[in-house]
Amino acid sequence: MSQGARIGSDELAFCTNAGLCLVEQDGDPNLLREEKQFVTRVVVEEARGRVRVIAGTAACSTKESIMLTEDARSSGADAALITPPYYFTLPEEALYRHYAEIAAASGLPIVIYNNPEYTGNNLNPRLIARLARLEGIIGLKQTNTDIAQLVEVGRLVGSDFAILTGIDSQVYPSLCVGAVGIISTAANVVPKQMVQLYTAYLEGRHQQTVDLQRKLHVWNRWLEGDLGYVTPCKEALALLGLPAGLVRRPQPELTGEERAGIRQALAELGLLQ
Repeated sequence: MSQGARIGSDELAFCTNAGLCLVEQDGDPNLLREEKQFVTRVVVEEARGRVRVIAGTAACSTKESIMLTEDARSSGADAALITPPYYFTLPEEALYRHYAEIAAASGLPIVIYNNPEYTGNNLNPRLIARLARLEGIIGLKQTNTDIAQLVEVGRLVGSDFAILTGIDSQVYPSLCVGAVGIISTAANVVPKQMVQLYTAYLEGRHQQTVDLQRKLHVWNRWLEGDLGYVTPCKEALALLGLPAGLVRRPQPELTGEERAGIRQALAELGLLQ
């Protein structure tokens, strides 16, 4: 964790309309508590207030999530990103209490992270609308592939609550139906291209946005399959000369064919020869 941990200014220069999200399920979910604190401190120091820093603080128990959120606050993060508890399937009221207690105890703004495929607990639009009324809960990362639920959340909460998609292959359609941005997995590898896509949309260049969305799908599709996203991201970063270390168990290793496929995707985007 100590070698190569610093982030240079050049790597942050593209973040004119972006933030940095770290130590959460789209970064490396296998970090230990002290490693999460270390990474958060380093990123906050290097960001120097130029962009907002959001730290993942999800856990199976409410108490642990409060503890991790307090760690993020003391390390300088601007907000916390929190999935529902995973493993146990919980009733709606238990999920509501989980977020309400974290929001009341942490003193750090919270972005809800709904990822039912990975957590086993879907936050339905009605529940999200209830949570949006709580002080300290400022937004939603919606990683439910049913885009109609994103639309329904927007209908229920209005424009004062920030809705972001978490699905890289759905950035453009999500923006068109009310999302205000994305917390992106793909941007771990193609940050400039993701900012270009978002900027094109903001400037009303819709055909260019569609073209960029389709172009980037050669990489995005590697993040939405059985491999998950941690292993493909680390492989891609290594190929680009930005080694992020080996994956930790139980994350899968890549076959030779999969490595070649990721290399080909990066080559098609002009990132490798």
